[in-house]
Amino acid sequence: MHFHLAQVNIGKIVAPMNSPQMAGFADNLDKINALAENSEGFIWRLKDDSNNATSIKVFEDDFLLINMSVWKNIDYLYKYVYQSAHAEYLKRRKEWFEKMPEMYMALWYIPETHIPNSTEAIERLQYVRSNGDSPHAFGFKTRFSAEEAASFISAH
Repeated sequence: MHFHLAQVNIGKIVAPMNSPQMAGFADNLDKINALAENSEGFIWRLKDDSNNATSIKVFEDDFLLINMSVWKNIDYLYKYVYQSAHAEYLKRRKEWFEKMPEMYMALWYIPETHIPNSTEAIERLQYVRSNGDSPHAFGFKTRFSAEEAASFISAH
């Protein structure tokens, strides 16, 4: 079986999406989403009819946003997040998002034909928050291979 890497990250915006304070973020969403979609290794991202995920409500708090995507592997995702124009926006995160008190992102492997849903993503995020990094769900600092994830699943 072949695997891809899924990712979820959440963030709590500091003001409504249509506010002047969020303009630097909102005005660049299409640009950043296009950059992701045209990046090597990109497979899929969560989006609504407006071509982004800002109106997709997974939490009761309307200020909590979710971002999900699937990549061929962790190296492609890392390159996009930290070594593309996306990194400039990541550096500005505190302008638009509150500091999260808990882990706000998780990575995990999925069969290459699977598209994750928000329930699955939140479960992985909660797992990392409760248990730390493991082959079931992890962050960039502690990487696991798809083979380690498959072995972990079969052992549990």
